[in-house]
Amino acid sequence: MTEKIAVILAAGLGKRMNSRRHKVVHEVCGKPMIAHIVDEMKSVGFHRMIVVVGKLEEQVRAVLGDEVTYTRQTEQLGTGHAVMQAVPFLTEDSLTVVLYGDSPLIQKQDVMNLIAKAEESRATTVLTAEVEDPFAYGRIIRAEDGSVERIVEEKDADDVIRQIREVNSGIYAFQTKELLKVLPKMTADNAQGEYLLTDTVAHIRSDGGRVIPVVMKDAGDIANVNDRIQLAHVEKRMQSRILLKHMQNGVTIMDPDHTYVHAEVIIGQDTVLYPGTILEGNTTIGMDCVIGPNSRLVNATLADRVIVQSSVILDSQIEEEASVGPFAYIRPESQIGARAKIGDFVEIKKSAIGEDTKVSHLAYVGDSEVGARVNIGCGVVTVNYDGFVKHKTIIGDDSFIGSNVNLVAPIQIGDGGYVATGSTVTDNVPDDAFAIARERQTTKPDYVKSLKERLRMNSQNGSKSNGQE
Repeated sequence: MTEKIAVILAAGLGKRMNSRRHKVVHEVCGKPMIAHIVDEMKSVGFHRMIVVVGKLEEQVRAVLGDEVTYTRQTEQLGTGHAVMQAVPFLTEDSLTVVLYGDSPLIQKQDVMNLIAKAEESRATTVLTAEVEDPFAYGRIIRAEDGSVERIVEEKDADDVIRQIREVNSGIYAFQTKELLKVLPKMTADNAQGEYLLTDTVAHIRSDGGRVIPVVMKDAGDIANVNDRIQLAHVEKRMQSRILLKHMQNGVTIMDPDHTYVHAEVIIGQDTVLYPGTILEGNTTIGMDCVIGPNSRLVNATLADRVIVQSSVILDSQIEEEASVGPFAYIRPESQIGARAKIGDFVEIKKSAIGEDTKVSHLAYVGDSEVGARVNIGCGVVTVNYDGFVKHKTIIGDDSFIGSNVNLVAPIQIGDGGYVATGSTVTDNVPDDAFAIARERQTTKPDYVKSLKERLRMNSQNGSKSNGQE
């Protein structure tokens, strides 16, 4: 089997992005552009992947780690010069595929077609596309036999060549022996003043070789990113691809134009996503769930048959048949038990909520362990912060916490404990105990009329004395 080597060019900074970040680490659907390329190419079966880095290389290394081999282009002198930096890692009897770190839409099948044609023909192949608007792309000039005679960049093209709609994707499969032979022949004698990889075509032909075009099925996949406008275009296209995959796998997406799903998200069969749903990071959703409308989940794990309405869940786990929302906020490191209910305007922070427990509305539960079958009433607050340290609240199984209760942590409510409405509790409550902590009510009959009269008289006397002064 011929050794296959991928060379991914990622040395250019991308000044038009107007960013402190390297262009190829900008995210598309929640994943750095270059990570899309590397992950897609893993499935092609390359024996080695070499990434050419330059400025801000530490950002690229931080994304890819030790998954690839790195080589450095100290000066950015063009695509041909970038490939030269990979020469020490190439072997003559191999096939070298050149790709770009700012073209995240390229798919496995197109690259495999490119490689297959190169192996079959024993020639160099180039991926091309037929586009409606070829502006800014290098044009493919074909010879009579259909092979590529040369590639002319936009700046070097005349009016006739600019009318050609078959363009260069920039992705090649070189017979490495030919590539190593022609790289030293390149010059910077062109409008860009750079060593351009496209010049290899003419040199290969002059040495008696052939360059064969392989036309892509979907021309849109050659899109690269040079600025924020192109980033948005690629993002939209990638998002459509992701949503299509989920729908084909049995997920109902009510309105794809208003649903946003990151690349690494996993969604189970028969789950329904309503408009305004945003699923980010490494979120995993089980089967038969209902998410939305207007819900955001980040690195969340949901079991089967979970319902989330108009809520935010961050870095937390929701067990089967639980319901969240509307308008709930589940903060990181929380776990919601099976069949639990987290209702409207409830905030859960770094807490475990037991199965069948209900926190139905207008409550804050932070740094807490809440048992099973607990009822937490409206307006309950676990007072977890004393101004210096966060303290823990523990509520046992089958407890009842009445409305407008403050549980001042550290505190523990035992199994079956009952805390009366309106209490501020500072001491532990034993199992099956009843706790009430509030002032005894005082009622004064017929007091309101006399109170209002005194207030009226005081107001009048105050006004007169002010006038006399």
